[in-house]
Amino acid sequence: MIRVLLVDDQPLVRSGFRALLDLEDDIEAVAEAGDGAEGLALAREHLPDVVLLDIRMPVMDGIEATRRIAADPALSRVHVVVLTNYGMDEYVFHALRAGAAGFLVKDIVPDDFLHAVRVAARGDALLAPSITRKLIDRYVTQPLPGDPGTGLEELTNREREAVALVARGLSNDQIAARMVISSLTAKTHVNRAMTKLHARDRAQLVVLAYESGLVTPRSP
Repeated sequence: MIRVLLVDDQPLVRSGFRALLDLEDDIEAVAEAGDGAEGLALAREHLPDVVLLDIRMPVMDGIEATRRIAADPALSRVHVVVLTNYGMDEYVFHALRAGAAGFLVKDIVPDDFLHAVRVAARGDALLAPSITRKLIDRYVTQPLPGDPGTGLEELTNREREAVALVARGLSNDQIAARMVISSLTAKTHVNRAMTKLHARDRAQLVVLAYESGLVTPRSP
């Protein structure tokens, strides 16, 4: 059973998402919150698999709540998916840097919403190649300071190659085809890189790859 925590300051939004989740046999909405502080407390209480977290809320916004969830070792298995009305904006970018596994626009169709919850529960990033390109564009227009090489020396050459391909938005199957290895081996390279770089998920690998200089926006 996939356990989901809903955090949004609009009761109507929460009830709409809950209604969809309650129809599924493998998903359960365990709790609801109307602000980030309450959501953080409920995450610690219920230890959900997925937190659907609005970005703009009173008391504590979604970015700060995401940052605190990501920093709490007791919540290491909790995957945050941020909710927004506005698509890929500045707030979403900072939420991804804070530790979110991905984001959803609130007008998403029901089938895509339920698929996204299941993807997040598996620990996969909700970052389609189109979203990755927008992240890259963000680095082109306003690069953020990073520490080149931080943690990268721990990676093998194959792990570095896999991380670079993750940063380009490739799936494990696509990485396997590019590197001429099995999908299982590709997944192993990615997972080991995540462990060595202390990345919570693939979304964090994308951010780390660009901040560290492993991949540059204009590199092939």
